[in-house]
Amino acid sequence: MLKLKTWGLIAFIASSAVSTVVEARDAIVLAKLPETTTALPVGEARPVWGWVDYCRRSTGDCAGGRMAARDVRLDGRVWNMLVDVNRSVNAAIEPVTDQEHWGQADRWDIPTDGKGDCEDYVLLKRKMLMERGFPRQALLVTVVIDRQGDGHAVLTVKTDHGDFVLDNMRDDILAWVKTGYRFVKRQSQEDQNRWVALDDGVQAPATASAR
Repeated sequence: MLKLKTWGLIAFIASSAVSTVVEARDAIVLAKLPETTTALPVGEARPVWGWVDYCRRSTGDCAGGRMAARDVRLDGRVWNMLVDVNRSVNAAIEPVTDQEHWGQADRWDIPTDGKGDCEDYVLLKRKMLMERGFPRQALLVTVVIDRQGDGHAVLTVKTDHGDFVLDNMRDDILAWVKTGYRFVKRQSQEDQNRWVALDDGVQAPATASAR
């Protein structure tokens, strides 16, 4: 009986030690996360045609109607999931243009065949994060203008530490203010089929590049 109690105590101590290490690791990760501002909508925007067309073919992914806005509570575990999804999708998908892929100028889709352009990366990352329990309202398809002046799509994740960007152009995750992009419009948190303008002085090109 004494041996059982002893082993139980040892197991408890080991479990507590592991928990302390995990908490310490999460604290270190959070200490490195910058407190950053949130990109505020400045008005209504027309939905991106590629999203509208995608919803015609994938009605289940676009259903649901209005929902209360939610942000992600960022901790070490959540941050690691974001990094893992961003890197794994970037590594798994071969970048090709929609013209090469589908014979169309612009087509959004989940890249089930392992090929796609920027918005396809976004849709897959969004899907994978929702499957891991992230709220849809915090995962926003976003249209930007990149540093070369081209249209580009990224996934904005809204958190209690600010807005962060998952991008097929890079494996590390940046606060939106660190990307060097011009943010044009994105999905509304309350309704994924409603879009809001983020910069009313810039018009995005009609299509996004494959990069």
